[in-house]
Amino acid sequence: MTRDPKLDQLRRLLGENDDLRKAATLLFWDQRVMMPPGGAQARADAIATVSRLIHERFVDDEMGNLLEDLKDVEGSLDYDSDDAALIRVTRRDFEKAVGVPPELTGEIRRASALAVADWGAAKENADYAAMLPHLEKHLELKHRYVDCFDTPDETYDVLLDDFEPGMKTAEVRAIFETLKEELLPLINEISEAGDVDDSFLTGEFDPEAQRAFSLEIVRCFGFTDEEWRLDTTAHPFMTTPGHGDVRLTTNFRPHDLTSLFASMHEFGHGVYEWGVAPELARSPLGSGVSLGVHESQSRTWENLIGRSRPFWRYFYPRLQERFPQFASVDDEAFYRAVNKVHPSLIRIDADEVTYNMHIILRFELEQELIEGRVDLADLPEEWNARMDEYLGIDVPSAREGVLQDMHWPSGSMGYFPTYALGNVISVQIWDRLKEDVDVEEQMERGEFGEIREWLRSRLYVLGRKFEPQETIERVTGSRIDPGPYVRYLREKLAPQVA
Repeated sequence: MTRDPKLDQLRRLLGENDDLRKAATLLFWDQRVMMPPGGAQARADAIATVSRLIHERFVDDEMGNLLEDLKDVEGSLDYDSDDAALIRVTRRDFEKAVGVPPELTGEIRRASALAVADWGAAKENADYAAMLPHLEKHLELKHRYVDCFDTPDETYDVLLDDFEPGMKTAEVRAIFETLKEELLPLINEISEAGDVDDSFLTGEFDPEAQRAFSLEIVRCFGFTDEEWRLDTTAHPFMTTPGHGDVRLTTNFRPHDLTSLFASMHEFGHGVYEWGVAPELARSPLGSGVSLGVHESQSRTWENLIGRSRPFWRYFYPRLQERFPQFASVDDEAFYRAVNKVHPSLIRIDADEVTYNMHIILRFELEQELIEGRVDLADLPEEWNARMDEYLGIDVPSAREGVLQDMHWPSGSMGYFPTYALGNVISVQIWDRLKEDVDVEEQMERGEFGEIREWLRSRLYVLGRKFEPQETIERVTGSRIDPGPYVRYLREKLAPQVA
């Protein structure tokens, strides 16, 4: 069948827009990793301009006319084909973006860049008052953004859809209610069963040795110097400015080994982007399908693999070589320590069970903020009260509380739920993977290629070709279901309850 020239025109326009988006990605990466603080205003202006141009080009009449002209072409194509998916996904993105003024997009990006530049100092000084004007600006912009759309079932639906397309707040709430019902009693059971000794996880750990060991792990996973890099930043993240260019960041704290798990976490994000089919590059299809599915992969490599017994049977002797202070600690004691369930202040350091309560807390507060039921001036107090209610923890200051994450300073409201959704999805995919791959035997040998390739061939290659729920169903055979995740936690942590 002859290829329609309008489809080639669509691909050209989308490719150019994707090139601009990658330039914006580099601006962001450089701001968080390399840029001196004095460049904040200039960088904010640059990011705002590029973001506005991307939006203007995408919602131009030429794009709308092309999509209209391609309706019949789409109907003639196989649903699973790349071309049909490209038209389908582009139309969805266009219909969402066309009602939002490009100037508003630029203003949102500028506000984000300026706030992130100030966040580090505000956090370090526990100075919520310094961040409050930024948060007030973000909230005002969010309301202006929501007003661009038809009235949703819930205001928060519009924000959630930016990160988890097609999902409704009510669906997330139902999943989180199940998690609360199941996990709060589990936390109490473990607390009553007695403590797990993890004292040896605190001490003096040379950051260079941490970096070397982190690289040893992720190289076993699939990291190569030709396509990947690992840098340091205040708040770990992953980004990819183009195919074959995966950038991980972490931080190496001298008194603990959390960097190992942060590096594995970010590798999971990176390998997902790395594994998207190359032919989908320079198009809206060329990235992970949603933040929830993305997070499922970071949690897979950090927790399902990186906190498993078979993983440490292989890597623990190597850890002992790097850090001789573990010579007298056996591998079972170490395994139990890195899986200890213990309520803590900091989300990114939280164990697999209590982590979800950190997310539920933020999900609830975000809804209350956008609906005006909580005032931003009162947010630290509301945060502290919820931490006490859910985890029984007193928050000493905003540094360990409301300012600990960069997401609200960056304006990313609607993002947090995807972290706990990712936990749920990760086990559904892992259970399906285990039907085909002997994961324990592979990990005990320090071999991860078969696991990685199963995930790449079933999930990563798909990019954004299908809706998130459809993607999950294609891989696992079911929609998002918290049941397998709860069973996984209870089985894994049974010794801590006994």
